[in-house]
Amino acid sequence: MKLIKRNGSEEIFNREKIAAAISKANEAIEEDERITIGKIRQLSATVESRCERLGRAVSVEEVQDMVENELMRSGAFILARAYITYRYKRQLQRRTNTTDDQILSLIECNNEEVKQENSNKNPTVNSVQRDYMAGEISKDLTRRILLSPDIVKAHEEGIIHFHDADYFAQHMHNCDLVNLEDMLQNGTVISGTMIEKPHSFSTACNIATQIIAQVASNQYGGQSISLTHLAPFVQISREKIYASVKRELAEIGVSDENAIKKITEERLRDEIRRGVQCIQYQVVTLLTTNGQAPFITIFMYLGEAKDEQTKRDLAVIIEETLLQRVQGVKNEKGIWITPAFPKLIYVLEEQNIHEDSEYYYLTKLAAKCTAKRMVPDYISEKIMLQSKIDKNGDGHCYTCMGCRSFLTPFVDEDGKPKYYGRFNQGVVTVNLVDIGLSAEGSMEKFWQVFDERMELCHRALQARHERLTGTLSDAAPILWQYGALTRLGKGETIDKYLHGGYSTLSLGYAGLWECVYSLNGKKLTEPEGEALGLEIMKKLNEYTAKWKAAENIDYSLYGTPLESTTYKFAKSLQKRFGIVPGVTDRNYITNSYHVHVTEEIDAFEKLKLEAKFQALSPGGAISYVEVPDMQNNIEAVLSVMRFIYDHIMYAELNTKSDYCQVCGYDGEIMIQKDEDGKLVWECPNCKNRDQSKMNVARRTCGYIGTQYWNQGRTAEINDRVLHL
Repeated sequence: MKLIKRNGSEEIFNREKIAAAISKANEAIEEDERITIGKIRQLSATVESRCERLGRAVSVEEVQDMVENELMRSGAFILARAYITYRYKRQLQRRTNTTDDQILSLIECNNEEVKQENSNKNPTVNSVQRDYMAGEISKDLTRRILLSPDIVKAHEEGIIHFHDADYFAQHMHNCDLVNLEDMLQNGTVISGTMIEKPHSFSTACNIATQIIAQVASNQYGGQSISLTHLAPFVQISREKIYASVKRELAEIGVSDENAIKKITEERLRDEIRRGVQCIQYQVVTLLTTNGQAPFITIFMYLGEAKDEQTKRDLAVIIEETLLQRVQGVKNEKGIWITPAFPKLIYVLEEQNIHEDSEYYYLTKLAAKCTAKRMVPDYISEKIMLQSKIDKNGDGHCYTCMGCRSFLTPFVDEDGKPKYYGRFNQGVVTVNLVDIGLSAEGSMEKFWQVFDERMELCHRALQARHERLTGTLSDAAPILWQYGALTRLGKGETIDKYLHGGYSTLSLGYAGLWECVYSLNGKKLTEPEGEALGLEIMKKLNEYTAKWKAAENIDYSLYGTPLESTTYKFAKSLQKRFGIVPGVTDRNYITNSYHVHVTEEIDAFEKLKLEAKFQALSPGGAISYVEVPDMQNNIEAVLSVMRFIYDHIMYAELNTKSDYCQVCGYDGEIMIQKDEDGKLVWECPNCKNRDQSKMNVARRTCGYIGTQYWNQGRTAEINDRVLHL
C-alpha cells in the first residue's frame, strides 16, 4: 500500500510512523493520561486496516484524520487533543511557504498526483513542468488572495471544484469556437506578422494550424474549428491548378477539356491530401505553452456549406480527414497508433444517414474510423435542431467547444445566428453526491443544502466573471484583435462580450447517479431514480435561468468531464461520510448524468435514457456506449449511429486502441493490481508494465486520453461493462 505525501510524492505505507507520531503526543501529556505502547500499536494497526479497505493510496492528511478519530473512539480524549495540537503546530510551520515542496517534487518527477492529473500531458517534459510550476504559483495566489476563503475551503474539501485554478491568476478564459472563416477570408496577424487571405487550400491548412497553436496558448480549454471554413479554398486551388494544367498541355499541343479537368482534379485531390495531412501532423506534433498538443476539435458538417460546389468540396475534405485518421499516426517505433487529437465530430443528417443518401459513403467511412480509432463523435442534426432554438424560434446545429462545452443559441444585433467567435468564461462544478449524503435521507434537508451549494457556486462563478472583467484586448491579440473571437482595437476591454449571452459561464455538476441513490436507494435506470434525477436536473436549470435573468450573463448547465476530479471527489466523500455502499465504495464518482459504468444496460436503452438528461444539460453533455472491437462489425456501428440520429443529440462509441512497444502486441492492454494494490497497465503478452513503452488510448471524459490517469480514473476504466 502506498502513502501520498504532502508534496504529492509516493512512499510505502509505514505503520511505524503512525505509532511514532502518537507516541510523541503521548509523551507530551501527563503520565496518568497516557496510553500503553500496546494500545498505540493496536491503534496504528486499526488505522492501517482502515486504509487498506479504501483500496487506494491514502494521503498523509487522511491518515492523520483517522488517527484522531480512533483516539476519540477509544476514549483517549486528552491524547487526542495533544495529537491535534501537535498536528496544528506542524501545519503552521509548513505554511511559511506553501508551494516550494510541490514545485520541487514535480521537477524531480516524483509527484504522483501531478503525474496522473492530465492524461495527455507528460510531466517529465520541461515544457509541462514549466506550466505546472507556473500553475502552482497561480493556485497559491488564488487560494490566498483571489478567492474568498469559503470558496477555497469548499474546493479543498471537494464540495465544489473551482476548475483551472492554475490559470486563474491570469485573465484567461476556458474554451472557444474559433472564427476561422473570418481569419482566413479577411486575414489575421500572428506574432506581429500580417497573414493575408491564402491563395490555395494547402496554404489555408498551414495557416489554420498556426492559428490553432496561437489560440491554444492564449486560453486553457478546448477549441473547435469547422472544415467548412476551409472548403472555399478548394475552388481557389482548382482554378489555379486548371490554369496551370491547361498551359502545360497547350505547350505540347493538347487542348482536350476532359483531360484538363481530369488532371486538375487528380492534382487537386493530392493537394487536399497534403493539406489535411498538414493539419493532422501539425496538431499532433505541436507543443503549446502548456506542454501538450492543442486540445482541438474538428467539425464536419455538410449542412454548413453555402452552395452545392462548396458542399462537394467539403465532402472531399471530410473523406480525406477520415481516411487519414483511420490510418493513424506513427509512434517512435514507426507503428501506426491512435492519436488523442484532433478530436473529430461528424454530423449525422438526412443527406448522409440513409443507405440511399448522397453522402452515405462518408457515414460508412466514419463508422470504420470509429471502430479503428475511436473518432469521430456524432451530432444528430435532427435532434439538435429541436434542442437548440434561438429567440426567433429557429433551430441550429453547431459544434461544441472542445469535448462537450456547448454555447447557447445566440442572435446578433442584425438578427443573425452567431456561434463562431464565441467562448466560455469558465466552470465551477458542484459535487451532487455530497449534497445527497449531507441530506441524511431527508428530501427537505436535501433541497436546503442544495440551495446553499447553488449560492456558493454562483459566487464562485461570479468570481470567474469578475476576473475577466476589464481584460484588455492586448492580453491575447490573436483572440481579441485579430479575429479568432473578435476584432477589437488595442486597449479596448472585452467586457461587452461577457454579457448578453455572447459568452457563457458554466455550472458543472457531477455524480447524479450516486446522488439519487444516496437519497432513495434507486438507480437512474429505475422509474423512481429517473424521476428524481430529472427533478434535480430541472432544479439546476432553474438556478442558471434565474442568475441569467438577474445579471444578463449567460449561465448554462454543464455536464462536467471529470478527469482527475473524479478521484478527488471520491476521496473527499470517503473522508466526510465513510464508505457508503453504492455511493462512496469506489474511488471515483460518475460523470454528469451518466449511467454508472458497472450497470448492465443495452446500448440503445442507455442512449434512450440518457437523452432525457442530455436535453437538460444545455451548456454541455455527451453520452457514450462501451463497445468491444468493432472493426469486423461495421454494420453494428452504423446501427448505433442511426439510433443516435433519431434519439440523442451528441454521443460517441468507446472502444480500445493499444500497442506494446516491447513485444509488438496490438490488442487490449489490461489493468492489473501490483503488490502494493496500485492499479497498473500491463501487456497481457509480455507482462510489460512500463508506461513509457506502451501506447494506451481510452475515452476518459469525452475525449481520448493516452495514459497518465490517476487511480480513480483507472479504476473507473477497469470497471466499465460493455453495452453492445
